[in-house]
Amino acid sequence: MRPLLPRLALLAASAAATFAVGAQDNIRLPDLGSSANALISPREADQYGAMMLSQMHALDLTVDDALVDQYINDLGFRLVASSERPKDHFKFFIVKDNQINAFAAPGGYIGVNAGLIDITSSESELAGVIAHEIGHINQNHLYRAFEDSKKDAPLMALVLLGAIAAGAGGAGADAAPAVLMGGQGILAQRQINFTRKDEIEADRVGIQTLANAGFDPDAMADFFGRMQDTLRVGEGEEALPALLQTHPVTLARISDAKARAGALKERIANRPRQPTLDKATWEKSTAPVLFVKDPTTLVVASSKVKPNSAADTYALMRERVRVLSGDARQLASFYATNLKRHDFDTAANRYGYALALIRTNRGGQALDQLQPLLASQPGSLVLRLAMADAYMDAGRSGDAMAIYKDLHANSPRNNAITLGYAKALAGTGRADDARVAANMLRPMLDDSDDPDFYRTYALASERSGDTVRAAEAYADGAYLAGRPFDAMEQLKRLLKRDDLDYYQRSRIQARIADLTPLLLELRKKRVATDDNPDGRTQN
Repeated sequence: MRPLLPRLALLAASAAATFAVGAQDNIRLPDLGSSANALISPREADQYGAMMLSQMHALDLTVDDALVDQYINDLGFRLVASSERPKDHFKFFIVKDNQINAFAAPGGYIGVNAGLIDITSSESELAGVIAHEIGHINQNHLYRAFEDSKKDAPLMALVLLGAIAAGAGGAGADAAPAVLMGGQGILAQRQINFTRKDEIEADRVGIQTLANAGFDPDAMADFFGRMQDTLRVGEGEEALPALLQTHPVTLARISDAKARAGALKERIANRPRQPTLDKATWEKSTAPVLFVKDPTTLVVASSKVKPNSAADTYALMRERVRVLSGDARQLASFYATNLKRHDFDTAANRYGYALALIRTNRGGQALDQLQPLLASQPGSLVLRLAMADAYMDAGRSGDAMAIYKDLHANSPRNNAITLGYAKALAGTGRADDARVAANMLRPMLDDSDDPDFYRTYALASERSGDTVRAAEAYADGAYLAGRPFDAMEQLKRLLKRDDLDYYQRSRIQARIADLTPLLLELRKKRVATDDNPDGRTQN
């Protein structure tokens, strides 16, 4: 868990104090210097992105699911590893928004909207969009855009604009997402109005990254071209997908991207002993995940597994995102109706239907959908996890526990497996099971910024009798969920206990020391947070 520095709060406060939503021309912010590097260091950029993400967690604007998070980050880091700057910091996440859009923020934070994933037709298309955003980060386009628009609102402040404005204005839960999305739109149109040169440069490096990572280098141009076709004759710019409003394309640019991809494929194909490069060769959606620090596969590699088959991880994850970001009851009806059509009756859509049933407490029906799928692809981790979830929802915890135990034995560092197994163990009511769950989660906490990990660890610690660890984890979870004042109050209450040993007291004091500078700055600037909506000084 990375502490946030006061400088970040200062930038955020500037935006909250001077910006009125819908009044873009009235933005009045201090001149923070002519150099982007002077404005914010790489470390501060990383911390600012972390603050943005915590605010989005607090407003329920992200798809918070360990399996989805693992997939999008595995895909993202597969691309990063093949990019020009593989050692840069990146974090990938999915925004709970049906608009077709993606964006890059300071610190290498790249958000992909659920709506964009929903309309992609292959993993290469999704990878193409992410590779383009990585290109913007790698080429420092965010900082160039800031320097080119010094008279407008600072780029870094506007990233957080929506979340802060929603809190400061007392907006309701329904308004907050709209405010933040509006802030992102303004950010894109006023600040990240990348030049044609920037866009072409991001295309160029993105296409190279795609090819290096084993994806179809044509996919980027294909996807942007398909999006451009959605603009019907006679309609204005508002008919464009948000992605094309923030990343405008022309036929010349698409043609240029296709030419670059074609030349790249031809050069590679002409190398000795290279096979013919068709789309099936480039598409690697079922390849083992070997490009992360802890290589764990989402789908077990098998000679029987082919792209776009029942075990196509991309297709399954696309439906998972759709269900987790939408109305599960409506989607269950949607799947049930459309699965009667032969062209819609695919493994991925059956999986989506099963998830919607689980989320509406119909686990028994979900089992009926999942069992045939798993019989045809017994090595699919995604399908086995879904089966365990369905068993739990159907009240068959013993069957679920057997799946979790087997999966965890083979992939002990897999976040989705560990979290699901830990939740099941903590829910048995037995102290010994809760202790096992806590021990599984503890070594994974330092590398996690997911509030759900901390909440689950807190519950497991509490039920195993370790109430101090539980209280610390509840506070950490509150902090990561965008409630720093709440986290501080929990830590102060915990510090008053008279049964703390030296090490426990030292850990708590260190956490308080990390939080104190941030809270002082938030109070000074009256920045609103989820747990301090009016931004006023608290006693």
